[in-house]
Amino acid sequence: QVQLAESGGDSVQAGGSLTLSCAASGYSSYSPSCMAWFRQAPGKGREGVAAVYRGTVVTFITDAVKGRFTISQDNAKNMVYLQMNSLNSEDTAMYYCAADPRRCSSDSWRFASWYAYWGQGTQVTVSS
Repeated sequence: QVQLAESGGDSVQAGGSLTLSCAASGYSSYSPSCMAWFRQAPGKGREGVAAVYRGTVVTFITDAVKGRFTISQDNAKNMVYLQMNSLNSEDTAMYYCAADPRRCSSDSWRFASWYAYWGQGTQVTVSS
């Protein structure tokens, strides 16, 4: 059973930075090929933020955070990170790590229903 554990959420002021981490464990016969970050603000749906096709340089990122957020990976440690800069109040949300054994594509990565595994989430609060 694949398990994902997020960490790094915090309360920061607008303009600040945070790095979220996602530790993946528990898979044996295969490794999740697509790792992604989603976020969900109160009263809103779950939004795809960024995704990475593990072991490659293929990444996807939503327009709302392009130029401010970066997704990266450390396959040796089974970790995926989300570096968030220039945070603003609209970035306030619960951030979730998601994984799926299939290869992610531009057509699939941003849909929450596509992913098989989810973490519990880590809260990011940005105050102005």
